[in-house]
Amino acid sequence: MSNLSQGLIQIYTGNGKGKTTAAFGLALRAVGHGFRVFIIQFMKGNDGYGELDGIKRLSPECQLEHYGGAGWVHKGENIEENIVEAKKAFSRAQEILLSGNWDIVILDEILNAIWFDLIPESEVMELLTKKPSHVELILTGRNASESMIEKVDLVTEMVLKKHPYEKGIMSRQGIEF
Repeated sequence: MSNLSQGLIQIYTGNGKGKTTAAFGLALRAVGHGFRVFIIQFMKGNDGYGELDGIKRLSPECQLEHYGGAGWVHKGENIEENIVEAKKAFSRAQEILLSGNWDIVILDEILNAIWFDLIPESEVMELLTKKPSHVELILTGRNASESMIEKVDLVTEMVLKKHPYEKGIMSRQGIEF
């Protein structure tokens, strides 16, 4: 039985920082209200992201699985490992979403997986049409296509105005990862 009477589809996109952070903030709020949240991360290997350990503290109401090859993915250099990992993540995402056992499903960085040609956008669009009506679905990542934006209910674009990287300040543990 879901806590939501009506689940919508949201996108957090754009070149600014905060897409994953916003989705995880929503997860934290939802767990606080007794909702069950499942997060699947695309394109993120086990590289010491703080959210991996942080989410464990919200278990069993919030679960996270991450999929990704080692290192960064570069456009046009689709290493087979990255494609295999993205397909595994998408298969798991379908299983979790369609089970109807979760109130909120977050597909973190799925928009990047589409943009990097690791999974076809058409398959993701098809999944959106199959979403149970009581499940909230959140998609994150840069480069959301216009067709994807038109399909969903809410779109938030993170716009980069200024970043500490411009001053030579690298990613900081607990803040950016």
